[in-house]
Amino acid sequence: MSRPTGRVLTLLELLQSGGTRTMAELAERLGVDGRTVRRYVDHLIDLDVPVEAVRGRYGGYRLGPGHRLPPLMLGEDEAVAVLLGLVAGRRTGLTTAAATAGETAAAKIRRVLPRHLADRVDAVLESLAFTEPAGEFAAPDAGILLTLADAVRHRRPVAIRYADRAGRRGDRTLHPQGVVAHAGRWYVTGRDPGIGEDRTLRLDRVADARLLPGSFEAVEGPDPAQRVLSGFATAAYRHEVTLRVRGTAEQIRTRLPASVASVTALPGTGSPSPAPEPADAREPDRSDASEASDDPPWLRVEVRAERLDWLPPVLAALDLPFVVERPDELRELVVALADRFARRARQA
Repeated sequence: MSRPTGRVLTLLELLQSGGTRTMAELAERLGVDGRTVRRYVDHLIDLDVPVEAVRGRYGGYRLGPGHRLPPLMLGEDEAVAVLLGLVAGRRTGLTTAAATAGETAAAKIRRVLPRHLADRVDAVLESLAFTEPAGEFAAPDAGILLTLADAVRHRRPVAIRYADRAGRRGDRTLHPQGVVAHAGRWYVTGRDPGIGEDRTLRLDRVADARLLPGSFEAVEGPDPAQRVLSGFATAAYRHEVTLRVRGTAEQIRTRLPASVASVTALPGTGSPSPAPEPADAREPDRSDASEASDDPPWLRVEVRAERLDWLPPVLAALDLPFVVERPDELRELVVALADRFARRARQA
């Protein structure tokens, strides 16, 4: 590479690092005079790189938006970070529907890496293992994702065409509050002004999104991520489970995260109010005078689930005093698990 060409590429790298670079700074970094810097800038402009001149006392040059991406100069650490990010994003499902875009971008970066660095990156990729199996995720359309993100930033209502869980398609208006990535899927959360309720929608089920005129006011309350998690915890399922658990919310969350259960305080302190239960139900002893007054309070835990068989082992692992308020089927499953534990513990 000739020295002038090398300096032009160095100039591009300096401009890509961000901000406005003064003429004096560029001349010093490149080891040339101001007239030569201007000639190098003209070379970049001839290559359709959008270089802008900034006038004034602190003027100089900067990169502006262009109709296409200019040649991107990355350092070795930056190239490795981008390449590993593309691999991880593809593995976890956090990509757009144009899956080939991530693959071609990774291939381009891999192709131009210096040989010694490419060999080391290959070693990382060959030795890398994941504890979770790769999932098959339906990815959203990139254009829809960008449209919704723009609507969130500028508080613009959007008209979307959406397919529900049963595959029924319909048009609706949404005031989007945020875009959330969770467990390999993309979601948009916001308020449906037609019914005055919050909604959490999967982006891969959105067939079309269009910005509407006007704007809306921000809604007070939990952030978008918390809205998505609470939406999972309160969604309609076959079983509605209500528990009273004595402990802190942090302890409960170790086994029942916010996407699975909602945790709220009970009125007052101390033991929960009595509830009708079968004679064999085991409720914590409320007459223990040795109980310290600063023991954790009783909290109400609500879970919605399609099946109940996974809950008794979770409650056992939680190892906190609890009372099953409903359903009776769960209480019977807990008793059956306790009996199995007792029998096996007595075995030689």
